[in-house]
Amino acid sequence: MSKKQLLAEGGEPPPVESPAARAAIAALTLAGVALSIHQLFNLQLLGAVLIEGRYLYILGGIFLALAFLVFPLRRARGPGAVDWALFALALAGAGYFAWTAETSLEMGWEYAAPDAARWVSIAFYLLILEATRRAGGLTLFVIVAVISLYPTVADRIPDPLSGFASPFWDLAAYHMISSESSFGIPMRAFGNLVIGFIIFGAVLQKTGGGQFFNDLALALVGRFRGGAAKVAIFASGFMGSMSGSVISNVLTTGAVSIPAMKRTGFSARHAAATEACASTGGVLMPPIMGATAFVMASFLSRPYVEIALAAMIPSLLFYFGLFVQIDAYAARRGLRGLAPGEAPTLRAAAAEGWPYLLVFGVLIFLMVAWRMDTLAPFYATALLLIINQVMRRHRFTLRSLTDLVVGVGRSLAELTAVLLGVGLIVGAFSATGLAGTLVNELIFMAGDSTLALLAMGAVTAFVFGMGMTVTACYIFLAVVLAPALEQAGLNQLAVHLFILYWGMVSYITPPVALGAFAAATMAGAGPMRTGIEAMRLGGVIYVAPFFFVLNPALIGEAPAWEVAAALSAALAGIWLIGGALQGHVSLVGNLPGGPLGALWRAGVGLGGLLLALPGGAWIGLPHVVLAAAGLALAAPGLGLAAIGARRAGSPAA
Repeated sequence: MSKKQLLAEGGEPPPVESPAARAAIAALTLAGVALSIHQLFNLQLLGAVLIEGRYLYILGGIFLALAFLVFPLRRARGPGAVDWALFALALAGAGYFAWTAETSLEMGWEYAAPDAARWVSIAFYLLILEATRRAGGLTLFVIVAVISLYPTVADRIPDPLSGFASPFWDLAAYHMISSESSFGIPMRAFGNLVIGFIIFGAVLQKTGGGQFFNDLALALVGRFRGGAAKVAIFASGFMGSMSGSVISNVLTTGAVSIPAMKRTGFSARHAAATEACASTGGVLMPPIMGATAFVMASFLSRPYVEIALAAMIPSLLFYFGLFVQIDAYAARRGLRGLAPGEAPTLRAAAAEGWPYLLVFGVLIFLMVAWRMDTLAPFYATALLLIINQVMRRHRFTLRSLTDLVVGVGRSLAELTAVLLGVGLIVGAFSATGLAGTLVNELIFMAGDSTLALLAMGAVTAFVFGMGMTVTACYIFLAVVLAPALEQAGLNQLAVHLFILYWGMVSYITPPVALGAFAAATMAGAGPMRTGIEAMRLGGVIYVAPFFFVLNPALIGEAPAWEVAAALSAALAGIWLIGGALQGHVSLVGNLPGGPLGALWRAGVGLGGLLLALPGGAWIGLPHVVLAAAGLALAAPGLGLAAIGARRAGSPAA
């Protein structure tokens, strides 16, 4: 897998920066963070009060400009004259829109802008496209460019894609000035929610949080069979939740976990697939969940904490399925855990890292008890910085503090460039009225079949997930697909999580499988075989979204007893599915081999699927009937596995 591909999908840009570029990134990052703190805490310093539009123009302009320094034309040489010129133009364009924000709001410039505003809009539109190309890759650039220009020809396209047309002269101003396009929902989510959590995640890693969670995982599961892989599950889950990027997660935690897995008996292919799946699941794991969950909160107009709580059970199901398969793989091959000297004790890990648990406790308390979604990460970050200065081991020096600020600037610049670009897609659908038309057409094509509509949605999300970042894919499908699924009677929050999950599938599914290919490169394994192995290990990610979208109890949208019953059935079903995929059921034993054994394994897997599948109106059968049929199918295989384990005289667990 090429470095360019990794960069296009969220990897870290190469650290080739001139002193001037580094200084500019650090200075403007601090300015952007200070602006956010002033706005979100409503400080009103010197009597300054910014309307939201002006705030977003300044914030977006700062980090859009930085994108041209972070992603220069010639990466190996650093920013050149062209990059600095685009940097200056981005600041000037954003400054113009910020200066005229109140006037444009009062005079309705989004529909009737003066000529000067139109020319600046065209220039800024082109700057956003170029920044999107640099930060998001060529595929995302083409998708954004084509769809953003779609309104210019919408009236000449046959149904169901026909819509209202707008000349480019008007469209460019609409994209830049309207609250429905580049500076609409994606940027509002960025300015109000995302920026605080990005800063918190970066500070947490730089102050030793990443090392602590890795040590905690080692202490918890490192000594058990397959311990190195189980550590990778926990460590990558924690890290992915903080970073929000599958690729960067693979490249950072995989550098430690993959060699450890290979050293303890895992094949290179299996080690790489495990890391890819664990890193993919991390982006879906609360409490941070990367940037996408915050955009979702803005789309749904719900507190972020509700999104995080709803995502807990699906995340648990994914990681439980991965854990079960790792345990089965290790048991079938007789693999042991890490040696006692290789893993720290739980007491030692807790003694070293208890402040990080305190910080997470404060963060969660502020979000859950006081509903301070916007401000909580800033308070938690301040507490982290105070603790950091007390703990000598990770105390900042001037150099390391500068590195932190520059790293935060890179992340925010990359995300801003992508969000501004994806906002153009949202604006195009808003300008043409196409979103409502597509909803009706999708429902018509599905023939009133909810399952068919979900299958179409899953395939669509998978295809778009191949060429877009997770956030970009989600935003596009939230506009186009989510309304159709909601109109079919499905739970709104479950629908948006369904889209998010299926947008992630492409990271472990060939022919793209960027997460698996990146891990395969590090492990020295074959990319395609690693991708296939990752599909098997991460199999739950393909079925869990159907479970919770058909049964909202699995996202906590039901009475407590119903949630407990649905979760118990889903965990039992996933336990059987994982055992069937690996040929060993934890706590029972090895499933039979040979042609007849394949039949028993299929029975166990299908039985697990029926046990986990929610019943009711969507399926046509009550869950009791499905569960009984599932247990009946799984019983012969489980019985043979138990008999085989007893004869072998070896512990099944």
